[in-house]
Amino acid sequence: MKFQPRASHFIDGEYVEDTNGAAIEVIYPATGEVIARLHSATPAIVEQALNSAKNAQAAWAALSGTERGRILRRASDIMRERNYDLSVLETHDTGKPIQETTVADATSGADALEYFGGLAASLTGEHIPLGGGDFVYTIREALGVCVGIGAWNYPTQIACWKGAPALACGNTMVFKPSETTPLSALKVAEILVEAGAPKGVYNVIQGYGDVGASLVTDPRVAKVSLTGSVPTGRKVYAAAADGMKHVTMELGGKSPMIVFDDADIENAVSGAILGNFYSSGQVCSNGTRVFVQKGIKEAFLKRLSERLDHAKIGDPMDENVSFGPMVSENQMNIALGYIEKGKAEGARLVYGGERIERDGYFVQPTVFADVTDNMTIAREEIFGPVMSVLDFETEEEVMARANDTEFGLAAGVFTNDLTRAHRIVAGFEAGTCYINTYNLAPVEAPFGGSKMSGVGRENSKLAINHFSEMKTVYVSMNDVEAPY
Repeated sequence: MKFQPRASHFIDGEYVEDTNGAAIEVIYPATGEVIARLHSATPAIVEQALNSAKNAQAAWAALSGTERGRILRRASDIMRERNYDLSVLETHDTGKPIQETTVADATSGADALEYFGGLAASLTGEHIPLGGGDFVYTIREALGVCVGIGAWNYPTQIACWKGAPALACGNTMVFKPSETTPLSALKVAEILVEAGAPKGVYNVIQGYGDVGASLVTDPRVAKVSLTGSVPTGRKVYAAAADGMKHVTMELGGKSPMIVFDDADIENAVSGAILGNFYSSGQVCSNGTRVFVQKGIKEAFLKRLSERLDHAKIGDPMDENVSFGPMVSENQMNIALGYIEKGKAEGARLVYGGERIERDGYFVQPTVFADVTDNMTIAREEIFGPVMSVLDFETEEEVMARANDTEFGLAAGVFTNDLTRAHRIVAGFEAGTCYINTYNLAPVEAPFGGSKMSGVGRENSKLAINHFSEMKTVYVSMNDVEAPY
């Protein structure tokens, strides 16, 4: 098979296989064809990976930040040089159009490696002077072995978003990609070794939930970083807490996008498309509750439908295709089930709503209007190409409704009144907010959620705090006094 890796796992700088592990079939979502067969990690593979990471960590942390950063930046360069080949792999792993993967996946991973590679040399403590000549200094230290657990929608990006800050701080990593998209992370590990990362610094093992659970509860692991659903996050967070491990949780959402009647409709429609149909709607931060002020609702829906008519649906390896299949048959059926609930609960189907009759897991971009806050499609995360458009009249009303959710990952507003825009984002109960755009995630900016949408932040300088800890050293320049 063209996409069959040399082995299922990458441990201690080389590919490793154990065919006793449960089979993992990699299916190309555009055709339903099996393009690779891998094996889930056995307990022996898990042990090998954790030992490798543990044994490599002290020497890796002992390098200067400049030396670690040089390796990460070299890996970034290699990733950019191979962007097309990595994008082809990503397209077959996920089904996302090559038009999308060439600009949003390996490139985003390379950005993370470059950014944290550049930051690595600057990671220092501070000197704190005290009265009488005493002082305190702090030392930023690595946590140790970190576990990364990835989602299937951005496998290359997530492997780098977690790996780059972890490695910059002197940690080592065992990364478990989603069993649905297991191929891309192996290439990240390969590239890091080629760039000069010592053996054992970045390991990849495959597996189902039981493998992730065994990693999270292992006493050798100091930190767990998960991208996934809220139910999975609850379990992983609880298991990590039992061992007092550091955690970062980047979970799901049901994010609001508010469009006021003074907004530029073209820009608002563009934002709604990016926030609902990019990656066939399989993005955690998607703004799937689109609140449109009543005065422009019909104009918005008309223009949205016109624009969706221009979506090019088909073979994701065709560079003209802009809308691809869903990642799996299961995910497609989940989305179709929500579409049926929308119809049954009285939402008005404005666009799409059907499976596309062709090979693979294609669902039409779907828009419901006249959606009310209590409908299932407005309450639950669908993770598919289904947009809910809700009416509103006043700012006070829409803010209360926008925040009426257990989630708090992202939120956006479209308006030409910038005073109102800043007032709105100040009132959003969400970690990542947008004004007159949506779903951009540059590595320089923190990304993450509040409420049930997660804990901690990925990217930016803040990520360093989640992959390191500070040691405090008090230095006395005076005699020590005691009461007796």
